[in-house]
Amino acid sequence: MTPQRVPLLASLVVLLAAACTTATDHDGAAPATATAPAPGATAATTPATSPAAPTSGAPVEGSWRATYGWAVPATPARVTHEVRVPVTPAPGEPLPVLVEVRVGDHPAEGFSRITFAFRGPTPSYQVGYVPQVLTEGRGAPVELPGTAWLSVRFEPAQAHDARGAGTADVPPSRIDYPTLGGWAAAGDFEGHLSFGLGLRPPAGGTLPVRLGESTRPDGTHVVAVDVRRG
Repeated sequence: MTPQRVPLLASLVVLLAAACTTATDHDGAAPATATAPAPGATAATTPATSPAAPTSGAPVEGSWRATYGWAVPATPARVTHEVRVPVTPAPGEPLPVLVEVRVGDHPAEGFSRITFAFRGPTPSYQVGYVPQVLTEGRGAPVELPGTAWLSVRFEPAQAHDARGAGTADVPPSRIDYPTLGGWAAAGDFEGHLSFGLGLRPPAGGTLPVRLGESTRPDGTHVVAVDVRRG
């Protein structure tokens, strides 16, 4: 290799590394980088139009499919999956386990995405606008940014191991995309796993959302919540 080629190869390596750090994966969300947020207080919002009818069933290996089309879930949209408990015999995991939360922005496609990845079967889930996101069990208000709030709930599911330690890699709680402002954990209690999303709709109100599922090559099941950017 001549000395003249070394700077060119070094530049290519730097460019490739930068591309890898900024790209999203096939789920349309970037890898997690930080820990979960702390709970607090929120304000109220007004639900808008009626939602489209959700569907149910298992995702196809390696694919992504919508389970709830673009609509405003004033009445919670629910997608049901049959999960036989325990999912693995003792001392294995009794429920689907959350292993990762990711976020990603898609300006060209007009939406932002947050995904929840599970080891084991896909749990049932429910997404809808609420006046206030409350914690499971205690019913304490959850602090979220924005002027509208989505509740995202999974069951049966958990985000802790047998020792009570958290099982998921998660991003920072503040997202600061145009309309998806942040997220927060809202509970992991008796098979109910819940989260809140803080939204910033233009001129208040609510935003259409879309739900979807995919299965990664390693068998991890992913549930995506997409929010319109404007």
